Amino acid sequence: MKTEDFDPEKNADSGEENESGESKTQIRARADPFGDGPAARNETRSQHDDRPSANSVEVPPEGGLEHFGDEAWLRLLAFAGLLEEEGEKRGLIGPRELERLWERHILNSTVLDEFIPNKASVADVGSGAGFPGIVLAIQRPDCNVVLVESMERRVEWLQFVTAELALDNVRVKACRAEDLHGKQTYDIVTARAVAALKKLTRITLPLVKPGGSLLALKGKKAEQEIREAIPQLKKRGSRLG
Repeated sequence: MKTEDFDPEKNADSGEENESGESKTQIRARADPFGDGPAARNETRSQHDDRPSANSVEVPPEGGLEHFGDEAWLRLLAFAGLLEEEGEKRGLIGPRELERLWERHILNSTVLDEFIPNKASVADVGSGAGFPGIVLAIQRPDCNVVLVESMERRVEWLQFVTAELALDNVRVKACRAEDLHGKQTYDIVTARAVAALKKLTRITLPLVKPGGSLLALKGKKAEQEIREAIPQLKKRGSRLG
């Protein structure tokens, strides 16, 4: 594993083996240019904005129908509508985030699609408002997606959205990722703004099948987090891709 080989835009080959002959886990830390503060976690503790939320919602991007297809695009629009109506009231997303709901949250989640193989089992750890888990489930109806969330109000939201959007490929698990250690593994594990990479790998790697991948959307400190996590990744026989 070499830090200079890391390229968040490069889809590296999978299935490399370590010295013991065991299949390595890939770690892909894709840069999220918007950082990983409360806004990136899709929630706010105490934010106030005098402007009505309905007047500040970002307009959906042009070409979405052609890019995503009819069914996925309609569901993405519906998801954005639910967030517009309920997200702030439920404390999932701040009012100012509605101005950049598509660019910062929805479209930013869609970039992981290219790294997910066909019919993969996917676990999204710390799903929160549904980024990237709900978005990926909409994009990839061929994949079974498990949303792992421990906070009750977020669990209720994820269950509500899953039902409203008729996402038959989604299950919501009301637990911490650590509760699944030794019980369940997945082809792909995703996470956005959950924890620094060094801590995140401890939480998530036990959930990744041999030869699978952890896809982490990270903020401006991504390179620093990667450097700090490398000793632990080497110890686990994982590699950056």
